[in-house]
Parts: sequence; structure tokens; C-alpha cells
Amino acid sequence: MDPSSRRSPAPAGLPSHTSAPQPAAEVTVLVADPAWRRFLRAPERVATRAALAAGGHATVVLDSDAAVKRLNARHRARNKPTNVLTFEPAAPGLPGEIILALGTVRREAAAAGRRPADHLAHLVVHGMLHLHGHDHHRAGPARRMEMAEARLLHRLGRPNPWAMAGARR
Repeated sequence: MDPSSRRSPAPAGLPSHTSAPQPAAEVTVLVADPAWRRFLRAPERVATRAALAAGGHATVVLDSDAAVKRLNARHRARNKPTNVLTFEPAAPGLPGEIILALGTVRREAAAAGRRPADHLAHLVVHGMLHLHGHDHHRAGPARRMEMAEARLLHRLGRPNPWAMAGARR
């Protein structure tokens, strides 16, 4: 969850922080850790639908905690896994990257009593919103981001993670 200063346009109906033309929606999902397929029946389908609902132009990588820990240490100086990392596109017109850590996603879903597919969809939407310029480091932008997540998840038929008691981060 590490947006850089370069922003991509927001999907229709969401605030945009730039007036650049939006790239065509295209999502690639890579299952780098095969254990994702034991955790979820069709992780590629869940991730693709969530990314497209959020205006997808991204590569989603479903990987291990160890891989995400290495990236988090290298790019954010935090030597621990995190649920999702987001990387801005390397150049205009290229997709951004959303990388999810299986163990962390699994533990969070269990702790919150959420279905794994719902939690994965939420985190992919969260990552897409980061690619579109959303942030959650201050109260106002965090609330707007949560509301955008809830709207997009509703469109997907997924529950609002913020409506559940104790779900706020």
C-alpha cells in the first residue's frame, strides 16, 4: 500500500487526481505462489473481477509472505510482509502492479471472519484505488477511500468490510 507521487486516473465515478487519459482496462493475474489455488478455488477470477471493477489496468501478483517481505524491505524499508503492495507503472501506458501476500491475507481473513474471496477482492480493489491516486494516511482521504472501496465491492456483490464491527484499520 505504497503509492508514489505519480498518479493514474480513477475509474468512472471515482475522484481523479489527474486529467491524463485512462489506459484501456487490462488485467493480468499471475499466481506466483501455487498455494493460492489451495486457499481459493479461482483466485485469478476473483482478482480479475475486482481489478476490472476498480478501473483495472494492472498486473496482480499472488505471491508468498516471503516474497512480499523482501519487496517491502527493499522498497519501503519495512522488514515484514504486508497484505498488499502497490507499485506505480514504470512508464505511462504501462500497468501498475498489485502484489498480495498469501499468508498475511489468509490470517487477516480468518481474524476478521471474512470469506477469503471477499478479502482478496477487497485488497485488489484497495490496491487499484492506490494506483488511481487514493491514499489513507490522513482521516479525510482514508474515509473517501473506504467509501470508494465499499461502493466497488457492492457492485461486485461483496460485503462492505468497513460495516463490520472492529474492521477499521
